[in-house]
Amino acid sequence: MGRGRAISIIRAAAAPALALLVIGNFAGYAIAGPNGLLALGDYKQQLAQRQIMLKKVEAQRAELAHRVALLDARHVDPDMADELVRRDMGLARPDEVIIQTPAP
Repeated sequence: MGRGRAISIIRAAAAPALALLVIGNFAGYAIAGPNGLLALGDYKQQLAQRQIMLKKVEAQRAELAHRVALLDARHVDPDMADELVRRDMGLARPDEVIIQTPAP
């Protein structure tokens, strides 16, 4: 086998070998890359956690929307107004017991 024959075989095999490397690279990223199949499980877990967080935030939002509705200037809820004034001003009668709850 001559040297020229070996070079021609190498040249003939170079293009398919390069193509296999490129395809292998793409396949590797499709499976193990940051957006690949192996990351899909992690994305599903993150989605579940964020859905739980979303439900908590939506519940807080609904509670705040209810409190805002109670403070509407056209028809203020007297109990809510009294609660806010007493909390903010620190006013209470001597026979009252104040139970403070954390602010939402």
